[in-house]
Amino acid sequence: SSDLVLLACRILAVFAIWLIFTASSSGQAANDAAAHLKTGEQIYKAACVACHGPNAKGMPQSIRGFTAPDTFPDFTRCDQTTPEPDSAWKAVITYGGRYRGFSQIMPSFGQALTSQQIDEVIHYLRAFCTNSHWPRGELNLPRALVTEKAFPEDEEVISSSINAQGAGAVETHYIHEQRFGVKNQIEIDVPLIFQDQNHNWYGGLGDASFGLKREIYSSLPKGSIFSVFGGVIAPTGRTKYGFGSGTTSFETFAAYDQLFHNTFVQTQFGTELPVNTQKAPRSIFWYTAVGQMFAPDQGLGRLWSPMFEVLANRDFATGARTDWDVLPQMQVTISRRQHVRADLGVRVPVNNTTGRPVQLMLYLLWDWGDGKLTEGW
Repeated sequence: SSDLVLLACRILAVFAIWLIFTASSSGQAANDAAAHLKTGEQIYKAACVACHGPNAKGMPQSIRGFTAPDTFPDFTRCDQTTPEPDSAWKAVITYGGRYRGFSQIMPSFGQALTSQQIDEVIHYLRAFCTNSHWPRGELNLPRALVTEKAFPEDEEVISSSINAQGAGAVETHYIHEQRFGVKNQIEIDVPLIFQDQNHNWYGGLGDASFGLKREIYSSLPKGSIFSVFGGVIAPTGRTKYGFGSGTTSFETFAAYDQLFHNTFVQTQFGTELPVNTQKAPRSIFWYTAVGQMFAPDQGLGRLWSPMFEVLANRDFATGARTDWDVLPQMQVTISRRQHVRADLGVRVPVNNTTGRPVQLMLYLLWDWGDGKLTEGW
């Protein structure tokens, strides 16, 4: 039965832990054995190989004796391993799979291995991905409410803005982001708008967009990642109610993110170029987000990320002024797996406030590359 299989697997895991634990606490011979387990390879072969196999692809089922869960990793697959930061792996190794909403088959090694030994194992596992061109998950920084980040990702996002003053209005964007290849991502954004116009509410689609983002450069040691984006904004909005521009536009931007340990800066600079400038002016935009990541339990627990965005938009029209906004916000991980997150903030115009109300902004994000929406809780 599945219960017997789980019991057998856990017995094997506990036995491996016991071997390491006794090897690190039983006299001179044990001290010699503990000294032998200094490298990640040595620790992996002593404690992990029974389930994960000598090549890190997983031991054959006929040998390991249990059916692997859907989330069972193949550490040679860069598409599976590179999106995850080291902290995610360390949390699972330290506290077991259940800590991050994975299978309980993965036991806890926090009592058997030191923090340094776990780091060594993670460093060893990273080498099984032999393609260094994949950007690392540490550079997948918390998503700001407006500023787009440079990391290519697999996400579904529902993002809304609600007028906090003046005429009522709610604008919700349904955003699909899907990674393909090593460096690429497609993005589809469909807005739905509701507005109170002269005490009557109207609703409809806004202008939908489709785009392609490509990572150009990334370096984990430097904490840097740079991407470019090109897209088309289609005139799908109900222009009768002011929900669209009425003309096709082209959008392009560059995004650069910089990580400083737990502090990060994200910048985005781009332009929108409508085909018919009589219906919509050409414009440029510049966004910057500064944030800090906090997590309890030495960075392994729930992640809190306060951020502050500065947003600038300017039309190319003669005499146009730059609109400046500020947007303080807080993002928090909701699921134990940290693949479902929420963000809440307030967008406040700094100048040119006529017709630009204060807005409450929020989103719900699901990183579907980390599992189903119903998993990881």
